[in-house]
Amino acid sequence: MDVIKPYKNGCGYSYALGAFPTFELLRKRPEYAIGVFVHSSFTERAKVEALCGEHGIPVWNNDKAIARLSDKENVFVIGVFRAYEDKLDSELPHLMLVNPSNMGNLGTILRTCLAFGIHDVALIAPCADRLNPKVVRASMGALFSLRIAVYNSFEEYVCFASGIGREYFPFMLTGKTQLTVENCPKPEKYTLIYGNEATGLPKEYAEVGTSILIPQSDEVDSLNLTIAVGIGLFLFRKG
Repeated sequence: MDVIKPYKNGCGYSYALGAFPTFELLRKRPEYAIGVFVHSSFTERAKVEALCGEHGIPVWNNDKAIARLSDKENVFVIGVFRAYEDKLDSELPHLMLVNPSNMGNLGTILRTCLAFGIHDVALIAPCADRLNPKVVRASMGALFSLRIAVYNSFEEYVCFASGIGREYFPFMLTGKTQLTVENCPKPEKYTLIYGNEATGLPKEYAEVGTSILIPQSDEVDSLNLTIAVGIGLFLFRKG
């Protein structure tokens, strides 16, 4: 790779920082892999070379490049991949995040989605950059197993995703339906909707589908977004 520069949104490529995210890139999205940097001290080089060899992906020895591209000392492998776009499967359940801003949270939520079998994630802009290396690393490469699409508005998403039988569930502190194990809805096709880490969902989402409240004590003002998403995914996917 001739040019080695830190990631910038819109540059056309990004990085999977670390061995595990890089292995996920090579297994799940090899068609987008440009190459892999391997540190001289990395002990599983043969595994990287075998995966890369299956798809004709180059492997580069470059300790300086790894040091330049990563702000973590324990990174010994970096996968370089082309930016790509996804299209959601309109017949499957979706998770929607409205204006998520924290890249670490986004990556953690993507990993949680994969853990509970949700493979389609809608992001409503403005939002954190899904291809940023911080998101890829926080997701532990789960991003490469998901379909993630960015929409300019909720209305744009609805134009694509709505169809026969899709139900919408915005999670709000003012939700009309308290979510419990016993009363959790079990539709086949649905979208769980969550808001920004700081402000939650705008009030107009209360009129979208069935608004959901996760009951909690009054000793905290709200749940962390990643925790709230985990609870919702677990209950909706359970059973």
